[in-house]
Amino acid sequence: MNIWQFMLHNHTEVLELTLQHLWLVGASTFFAVLIGIPLGILITRWPALNKPVLGTANIIQTIPSLALFGFLLPAPWIGARADRLAILALTLYALLPLIRNTYTGIKGVDRAVIEAGRGMGMTDRQLLWQVELPLSLGVIIAGVRIAAVLSIGLATIAAAIGA
Repeated sequence: MNIWQFMLHNHTEVLELTLQHLWLVGASTFFAVLIGIPLGILITRWPALNKPVLGTANIIQTIPSLALFGFLLPAPWIGARADRLAILALTLYALLPLIRNTYTGIKGVDRAVIEAGRGMGMTDRQLLWQVELPLSLGVIIAGVRIAAVLSIGLATIAAAIGA
């Protein structure tokens, strides 16, 4: 039986599993963006938080995925549901590229541009939203893409826990 015959005979199951995979990846990437980009912005504003935040994200990234799924299984607040567990684990894995790229993108904005904004009377908030974020958007979007690719790869491993 080749792949096309298999897909023809099992198309409903393939569609269901594909949609489940897309749900896991989409939800985890969405939550990682909601957490990671603000953390990246935060560590550009308070440099003392740089090492703890990036260090924690680096440590999470080094934990093998099956081990992380196993560590999170007894967490009572997840409700022991495989899909919630997988979304949490995938979100944790996707944080590092988002935090690092947001930090790198904002820190890479030319200081002359920021000084020009200050010279025009912009506040720190205006500088962030009207100068730094637009100029660093390419690097931040690259982080989102890396996080999504990472989630796509790890979501296949989540099938081992029944997600």
